[in-house]
Amino acid sequence: MNALTQFERLDEMFPDVFRRMIRPTLLNAEPQRELRLDVTENDKGYEVRAEVPGATKEDIRVTIDRNFVSITAEIKQEKEEKFGTGSRSLVREIYRGSTTRSFSLAHEVDDKAAIAKYENGILMLSLPKRSEGASRTLNIQ
Repeated sequence: MNALTQFERLDEMFPDVFRRMIRPTLLNAEPQRELRLDVTENDKGYEVRAEVPGATKEDIRVTIDRNFVSITAEIKQEKEEKFGTGSRSLVREIYRGSTTRSFSLAHEVDDKAAIAKYENGILMLSLPKRSEGASRTLNIQ
């Protein structure tokens, strides 16, 4: 077994451990937090649930362009707490900063009828499909 195969097997067993160790050193910056999504579809539209912990509804922006949806959130930096004199932070894993997640859907969204709600760190989007009558063929004169 070569060294690459051994690393691949370890990466499969502990995927997040290696990414957390390597990413900050390679980029020399705090890694961006990826928004996690659940997307479901029915005949009338799409339902999206996105985890956006640490943000307020004023810090979240959702844009819709046809079938392309983008969610952007600003998670504000809180001041560092110290416990007692001379203490220091050893681990800071709670993400603070901005994050974006974009995705395409199979059908165009009726952006005028779309609804967004935010509660307990979960953004819920109701994205109705645009009716088939929205497009038309022009008569040539």
